[in-house]
Amino acid sequence: MAQRNTWQRERVREALTDAQGFVSAQDLHAALREANTGIGLATVYRALANLASSGEADQLQSPEGEAIYRACESSGHHHHLICRSCGTTVEIQATDVEQWARETAADHGFTRAEHVVDIFGLCAACTARADRDPS
Repeated sequence: MAQRNTWQRERVREALTDAQGFVSAQDLHAALREANTGIGLATVYRALANLASSGEADQLQSPEGEAIYRACESSGHHHHLICRSCGTTVEIQATDVEQWARETAADHGFTRAEHVVDIFGLCAACTARADRDPS
């Protein structure tokens, strides 16, 4: 069934594209509320879920366990390096991880296995800042 492209979904997509890095549904809703769109939080959650399922948005869990989103820059399966401090995100290929996931699944009799791998750390700029100001 094709997803209806409502004005609310389009506005959420635009706000997600304008956001820097990954954002939570609550943060995106706050930005939309500030812009006086009249779009409710439930609509934001629904639109983000639809965008993620259609491949138009990346969805992952923050280290705190919160679902966060960003407009997808590439299609297909990919992984991310994400700075815990500033949110800078780099899409990466992880050939070794892909092979490991297939082999691990097969070793246990699993087929059609799927996985999610995202790496959280500090980017070079945030590491340099932290090294200058260790407090």
